[in-house]
Formats: sequence, C-alpha cells, structure tokens
Amino acid sequence: MPENIPVSTIMSTQLVILNTTDSLEKAERLFKKHNIRHIPVVEGQQKIVGMLSLTDLLRISFADGAYEDEEDIESVVYEMFTLSQVMAKKIRSVAPQTSVREVAELLAAKEFHAVPVVEDGNLVGIVTTTDLIKYLLKQYQ
Repeated sequence: MPENIPVSTIMSTQLVILNTTDSLEKAERLFKKHNIRHIPVVEGQQKIVGMLSLTDLLRISFADGAYEDEEDIESVVYEMFTLSQVMAKKIRSVAPQTSVREVAELLAAKEFHAVPVVEDGNLVGIVTTTDLIKYLLKQYQ
C-alpha cells in the first residue's frame, strides 16, 4: 500500500454545509436529500465552527417512526434547539497534506466518523470513514 498519500486525494470536496444560523429542519432536509451523515457547520464563508452528524439530530428527536404525526413532533423538537446547541463544537481538523494513514489513525482512536479538511483557516473538504474504506478497497483491486 502506498505510503504518505495525502488525504486531499480521497476527501470529498463537493461540500454540503450549514451556517450557524440555519435551522435543524434544514439540516434534516440536507441529510435526506444528499444521503449523508455529517455536515460541517461554518460561520461566514468557510470558517469551520462545528460538525453536525445525523446521530446528533436523531438524539434530540422523539419521533423515530413511532408516531403518525412524526413531522409535526420533529418540528416542535427542532424549534426547541438551535444548530449551535446540537452540533459538536470541539472538532479536530486536518490539513490537505495530512496522510491518509494519519487520518485513519485519528478516526480509529476517536468517537467520530468525519474530519473536516482545513487550509489557511478555510474548509476545503471533509473525509469520512466511508472515504477511507473506499480508498482501502481500491488498494485491493
């Protein structure tokens, strides 16, 4: 397996992002529309301030299919919290030149599954455990 491959070669650059002023309902729509599990949260254009995972959203939702009026219940719950209250604020980020191995070690050691890639203070990508698995599978072809 090649050594020192930069994470920039496997990171996602077609980013779905949220701003700190966005609603949790918008977040849910983006998760569903793009079939993703992590969304970086930014202030301004690209300054990363947090990460919202689908799991974070599900933790505050009372309705997981048990109620007929699930959308109404979720709307009420989502209005009780702000995005800033629900998102992870203490996030780790990596630079584009960080090796794939280093990112894999970071994700294996921590309890999160996505890392924002930041260059000069700006969000330029995101790498997830899925990106790492796809990369590893290519190594075996």
